[in-house]
Amino acid sequence: MNVQIMLFDGFDLLDVVAPYEVFSAANQFTEEEIDVRFVSVEGGGDVLSGINDFPLKVEGKLDASKKGIVLVPGSSGSMVDGEADSIPMKLKKASETEMGGFIRNAINDLEMTVTSVCGGSLLIAMTGSIEGRNVVTHYLGMDLLAATGANAVNARVVDDGDIISGAGVTSGLDLAIYVVERELGPRIAYEVEQLFQYEKRGVVWKSEGDLPIGYNSSKRNDEAHTVTENPGNNQLHDEIEGTWEVTISTPIGEINVTYELEIKDNKLIGIAVTDGDQSELEKTEAIGNRLKWKQQVKKPMKINLNFDVSINGTTLEGQAKAGMISSKLKGSKVFNKGAV
Repeated sequence: MNVQIMLFDGFDLLDVVAPYEVFSAANQFTEEEIDVRFVSVEGGGDVLSGINDFPLKVEGKLDASKKGIVLVPGSSGSMVDGEADSIPMKLKKASETEMGGFIRNAINDLEMTVTSVCGGSLLIAMTGSIEGRNVVTHYLGMDLLAATGANAVNARVVDDGDIISGAGVTSGLDLAIYVVERELGPRIAYEVEQLFQYEKRGVVWKSEGDLPIGYNSSKRNDEAHTVTENPGNNQLHDEIEGTWEVTISTPIGEINVTYELEIKDNKLIGIAVTDGDQSELEKTEAIGNRLKWKQQVKKPMKINLNFDVSINGTTLEGQAKAGMISSKLKGSKVFNKGAV
């Protein structure tokens, strides 16, 4: 069994070290050879972690011919939006290397199983590979994960077939022991637990079995909001309606969007245009000069954002949020014309 544990600048140490030890220990209890390696895009030298730049030595290059397990870790760093050292920036940067293409290909390879620990599932999401799939991440990133189109399941470990994900940092132990159990059997996994004096935590969530009666913790709360009528007068309508050029400053890059806004039958209607892609605004609200809507953007990554903005004359300002990630936006009116 081949296990390739991916390293990238700013990776989280425990995300990779705990699974490395589990898979290496399992090698003692089976006749099947388990080849566990730290790998990177470059394939040599040291890669610095996000914990005090601690270096880990790379043992090989990402290799699509080595079928088996691929493990994608999360990152350590700042949680402040927009900082170069922020976790979203590090994950996005890693997703834009050859690692992103490798992950996409691995998910489409029937002989590969892609696993993740903590923010690793967000890195996978940034490659556009897990829309509609059942996954988990660190609790601080669950809303952001759901905003990418994945089904964020609140569990310690989630098994979605060829994608297996673990929650917070220490879940790397649970994920790796479960993978050993799934691939090599429960008796070998039990011996690893005995060796480490650790019992795997939690039920591994799968999309199987009877649906629970009542509240389902694995469901996303994505109910539609009713559009709120605008009680404002015609002057407010005139302020809102027209073409707006807006810049959204996200933690992983800027997005330039043109909005065409209109108040029709006291309801806000809008179209967003980004790099030639056009989409309608959803779940819109207009209360006075305050506007809210939901919108999917595709760059710098595919994600659903919730907007809350205010219009003051010919200026528009506010926020676009995806879970805990908040992005500032600012724009101005180009001309006063409802063009929807």
